[in-house]
Amino acid sequence: MSLLRAAVTALALLLALVLQLTVFPHVAWAGVVPNLCLLVVVGTALARGPDVGAATGLAAGLLLDLAPPADHLAGRWAIALVLVGWVVGRVRAETRTPTSVVATVAVASFVGTSVFALSGVLLGEPVGSVATMLAVVAVAVVWDVLLTPFVLPPLLAVLARLDGRRRPERRDRGARTDRLERLDRVSGG
Repeated sequence: MSLLRAAVTALALLLALVLQLTVFPHVAWAGVVPNLCLLVVVGTALARGPDVGAATGLAAGLLLDLAPPADHLAGRWAIALVLVGWVVGRVRAETRTPTSVVATVAVASFVGTSVFALSGVLLGEPVGSVATMLAVVAVAVVWDVLLTPFVLPPLLAVLARLDGRRRPERRDRGARTDRLERLDRVSGG
């Protein structure tokens, strides 16, 4: 990853963290705020693949684990978001439509929030009943899916522009035209 790409990703993570910790607690639903950092991890993994997605997940998770008012053991969000970044990066080839992107966000939110909650159970932290955990996971998924259209398109556009991909379909048409021209030259047409 180039220095510019890393800087843009870091800036997106910091902006997401600041908004998540300062603005969204005022509109929390059932005490749950949207996980903007998770959305940045998903966007980065969709744009760049599992390795960069996992690295971004580690950075985002550590930021969430260490930023006040964190009231849990450090490392729980890091584990959850590394897994999310890696899994989303692995399935990115199958996420070509807006519907599949939203479904990917829903699954990523479910997995990330569930891993965070289950790690609390395993580490003996007070996480509440199973019904409470399921309610928190459900609200987190709804929040993240609702904010997907506002976070992912601009983030993916910036990341694509940094990668030099403005419109992938143009490149595909150009490659096809080049192949056809070479075929004409070879066949003498």
